[in-house]
Amino acid sequence: MGEYIIDFSIVAALIIGITALNGVLSNAIGTRIFGRGKQNLHVEQTAKTQAGWKAVGGRKQY
Repeated sequence: MGEYIIDFSIVAALIIGITALNGVLSNAIGTRIFGRGKQNLHVEQTAKTQAGWKAVGGRKQY
């Protein structure tokens, strides 16, 4: 019974690990291939929206 639990734990860890790795890899590949020119789309749109705003806030901390 102990061997069964060890085998089950190893297989479960492998399945979970491979699934997580597959998700990360497919996301990275999809972003590189299908999102070629859109990588900074949101950053650029935010900069356009905030253009001309007054700078407000506290002191700058370096």
